[in-house]
Amino acid sequence: MFYLHHIFRSFLPLQNPIGFGGVDFLELFLAITLVSMALLWPRLGNAASRFAARAIPSMLLLFVLPIALRVALLRTHPIPRPAVADDFSYALLGDTLAHLRLANPPHPLHRFFETFFVIQEPSYSSIYPVGQGIVLAMGQLTFGNPWWGIAISIGVMCALCYWMLRGWTTPEWALLGGFLAVIQFGPLNQWMNSYWGGAVSAIAGCLVFGALGRLRREATRRNAILLGIGLGLHILTRPFEALLLLIAIPFFINPRIVRVLPYAALALLPAVGITLVHNKRVTGHWATLPYQLSREQYGVPASFTFQPNPTPHRELTREQQLDYQVQSAAHDRSQSYFARLLERARFYRFFWFAPLYIAALAFLFVAPQYISVVAGVLIFAVGTNFYPFFYSHYIAALTSLFLLIAILGLQKLGSTAARWIVFLCVAQFALWYTTHLIGDPSLWQLETWDAIHWGPDPRLTITRQLDFIGGQQLVFVRYGPRHTFKEWVYNGADIDRQRIVWARDLGPIENEKLLRYYPDRRPWLLEVDSQPLTLKPYASPAPEPPPASRTPPARPHLKFEEVH
Repeated sequence: MFYLHHIFRSFLPLQNPIGFGGVDFLELFLAITLVSMALLWPRLGNAASRFAARAIPSMLLLFVLPIALRVALLRTHPIPRPAVADDFSYALLGDTLAHLRLANPPHPLHRFFETFFVIQEPSYSSIYPVGQGIVLAMGQLTFGNPWWGIAISIGVMCALCYWMLRGWTTPEWALLGGFLAVIQFGPLNQWMNSYWGGAVSAIAGCLVFGALGRLRREATRRNAILLGIGLGLHILTRPFEALLLLIAIPFFINPRIVRVLPYAALALLPAVGITLVHNKRVTGHWATLPYQLSREQYGVPASFTFQPNPTPHRELTREQQLDYQVQSAAHDRSQSYFARLLERARFYRFFWFAPLYIAALAFLFVAPQYISVVAGVLIFAVGTNFYPFFYSHYIAALTSLFLLIAILGLQKLGSTAARWIVFLCVAQFALWYTTHLIGDPSLWQLETWDAIHWGPDPRLTITRQLDFIGGQQLVFVRYGPRHTFKEWVYNGADIDRQRIVWARDLGPIENEKLLRYYPDRRPWLLEVDSQPLTLKPYASPAPEPPPASRTPPARPHLKFEEVH
């Protein structure tokens, strides 16, 4: 294995034993993959057809496969940690729920803990809905690490993609779609390797569109309840896009379905109740989302393009002010609606391997028969385009629809063309999965939509140094005058009980208040913009000497000698 690793390390023909360059390796890899799959296809195809008809084993396989593939990469890519502001805010949400509460009481010295996407008053809470937090809390409570909840959600999503496709096509094609979901959204995908989420919204979409596919054939209460559960789950995850999902549903229903829709409405009510209670605990108002309160207090996240820019109503840190200015500029300088719509087309690559674009084009020939599917995609594209920013998880509910489009396109192309396209998708995944499994960072940088390799984590380095020292720590974070968006001040749900408390450096006088509040913690000063990164013991300024007395000095005793 080591020798093979040595061979493949270099793409320079004269620096490896067999004289291959990068293109040679790629061609050889593709040839081996394609020939192997072509030879195995007849046996695999027959076995897959028999297996696909068994729903529970198929779903179990698709659940386990992406998790197992990611676990196999833990040697080269350990369990992901929060990396960006959204990650940390979702981690706080998961930790809050793991403490069996919807919000945390405000800290008495909350000015030290101001950070991105976190509310400090009237509660100390994440600004996000509870859906993704539930998944993180389950991972934390069950396995001791919130990331395992993410991994499980990916497995559930892949299994439900198969279930959703069973409502629209044959078991064989549904199993193929589930397998495509594993290699597209599995171990190398952003949703598996960050805390932002995506899989939970995709699960909601699978339930909604899978239930709608079945309701077309059989208007049962069970399918209506699944429809309501899916829509409710999306409300708990992304409320605005849940409105788009609700708008899309009428395009999928017929008069026979209407009679069972009240059951869907009843299944939806628990999610509405949870949302209202969460709003009340976090913001103090039943109808005010944490997201809305953050916009009112901090001016972020940005408003829709047809709304004026929000105005902050509390004092911002320098970093928060910079974030507000950048988001406001993105809002004000946003492209025209149609230019923005076209510009975002490239992000749909997130949902398809490049060869599947051929299948997507083939789908256009059968699109008139699936006008509801087209309508669902267009509603999300048009609706999300009113927001100045765009990320793949905004339209994650369409994941199973995108797979359905690919499968219908492959069916239209015929078995031979479909086989070659699937071969190419598998080869692409296998190539990059192998490079990550081997562990050669020089190759990872060449991967399209690289999401698993985040590079060095300086916060983790500092945390390990403090872990080595041991004891209760207090870290004052000091930013340089040119610091931008890399925030360091993130804490868990129970700040006072965590081993390391991260706090903003507010100056010697203010810092003394936090030092008195944490008398048993060892204080440190972290200068994050120094080169190299500097962590040193925090030294309180020396007390000033007492002011000089204004009392005039006593006259010295004079000794006079008598003159004779």
